[in-house]
Amino acid sequence: MRERMLAGELYLADDPELAELSRQAMTLTHRLNGADPNDYDLRRAILTDLLGGFGADSEIRPPFRCDYGRHTVVGARTFANFGLISLDVAPVRIGDDVQIGPNVQLLTAWHPVAAGPRRDKWEAASPITIGDNVWLGGGVIVLPGVTIGDNTVVGAGAVVTRDLPPNVVAVGNPARVTRPVEP
Repeated sequence: MRERMLAGELYLADDPELAELSRQAMTLTHRLNGADPNDYDLRRAILTDLLGGFGADSEIRPPFRCDYGRHTVVGARTFANFGLISLDVAPVRIGDDVQIGPNVQLLTAWHPVAAGPRRDKWEAASPITIGDNVWLGGGVIVLPGVTIGDNTVVGAGAVVTRDLPPNVVAVGNPARVTRPVEP
C-alpha cells in the first residue's frame, strides 16, 4: 500500500503497514516534543532518525507533527519555528536556508469528494516542494501538489493552493503574487 501512496494513487489510510509506519513516527515525535529544549544534540538525533533527510545546521522547534517523517526531507540551514505540521503522505522537500514561521501546515493528503470512497477511507496525496531560501510566514498552509520557487516569500496566514514562481511575494487566501522580491 505504501508504494501506491507514494505514487499518488488512491490507497487505504488504515492499511496495517502504513499504521505501523505512522506509529513509529508518532513515537519519535513524542520523544522530540518531550525532549529537554536545551538538548540540541538529542533533538537533532531524533530528527535525523525520524526524517528522510535533515540538513546540517537545521532546526525544527517542537512541537512538530508528521504522518511518517521519512517522507520529509529538510535541507541545510533551515529553521522551522514552533508547531510545524508536515503531513508527509507524499514526499515533502524543503530546501536549504528556508525560514518557516510558527504553525505552518504542509498538507500532501487529499480525499475524494464522492461520499462513498471517502467513507471507505480511500485517500491520495501529491508532493510538496519548497525551494531554497523561501520564507513561509506564520500560519501558512501549503496544499497538496504545490511547488514554491526559490527566494519566494509567503505572507502570514496565506493558503497556497497552486505553484508559486521563484523570487515573488505572495499573500492571501488563496495566495496571490503581489510583487517581486527585492534584490
